[in-house]
Amino acid sequence: MSSYPTMPPNYVPQEEPGNDQAPSNYKLFTNVMGLLVPDNREHALYELSKKRELYPDLAPTLWYSVGVMAALLQEVISVYNLLHPADLAGPASNRVCNALALLQCVGSHPDTRMMCIRAHLPLFLYPFLNTATKTRPFEYLRLTSLGVIGALVKADDAEVVRFLLSTEIIPLCLRIMETGSELSKTVATFIVQKILLFDIGLQYLCATPERFYAVSSVLQKMTTTCEKPPARLLKHVIRCYLRLSDHTRARDALKHCLPEQLRDATFSEYLSEDLGMRRWLFQLLLNIGDPNVTALQQQQMQHQQQQQAMTTNPTPPPHPMQPGM
Repeated sequence: MSSYPTMPPNYVPQEEPGNDQAPSNYKLFTNVMGLLVPDNREHALYELSKKRELYPDLAPTLWYSVGVMAALLQEVISVYNLLHPADLAGPASNRVCNALALLQCVGSHPDTRMMCIRAHLPLFLYPFLNTATKTRPFEYLRLTSLGVIGALVKADDAEVVRFLLSTEIIPLCLRIMETGSELSKTVATFIVQKILLFDIGLQYLCATPERFYAVSSVLQKMTTTCEKPPARLLKHVIRCYLRLSDHTRARDALKHCLPEQLRDATFSEYLSEDLGMRRWLFQLLLNIGDPNVTALQQQQMQHQQQQQAMTTNPTPPPHPMQPGM
């Protein structure tokens, strides 16, 4: 006899009448069980992913409900055959992204994060990160997959970083940083930054000249593109450079390969608006012994003084002309 719950075909969960809290819990568990029924799964994925912030215990519920994680992985692998050749349409992308959103919920919860890592669940997302098609369904798929990895590294857990370094996450992130959309580049750079902040990550990326230059060349391209990078992305890039400068051999190399745009006043507007970015950049320049750091600090102080003067003494409006003049 099957241990799975049975539901009639095309069943749409309804709220159970009762007190204020009961309908919410009832709908949660009904939708979780709906993941086990193929005809109900798409609706359950949509409802749970849309309202996942309302259920603090959603991650443990998903993990410990028999068959549910297998159902989510089934959704993930069901679109593998649509990746090459690229034939992923919007509805299929939205459906698998709803499943990925629930995996992100599992990866970000402290009670299920390490079980997610020990089950090697991130590996199921790497085929999505390895795509290069620029269409919206593929971009949405890559971005949502990056969100799952980002949720894992955000916890600042050394075991998570150690696992990711044993996989292909660095080459995958570097390619997205080089060719992805603005938002995908930002999330991928954030992942590399969080890995670098651990000693094991810094040592790994600086272990050979090839690894260091693979990272530094991508960071350089992101900084020296024709279009000025957005402030949020640039901040992650500077933080990566600053962390690399903590390594002796990398610091010596950065003296020669750090982009000129980070040595002059190219990003003075960003620096005047973001104290954290300014502090990181000045510390980076000090770490590598750049002679321009003093001049850059003076330029930044002058720019701030001008901004303060304009705020304190705004230009008075022109005096209105008197009638008859």
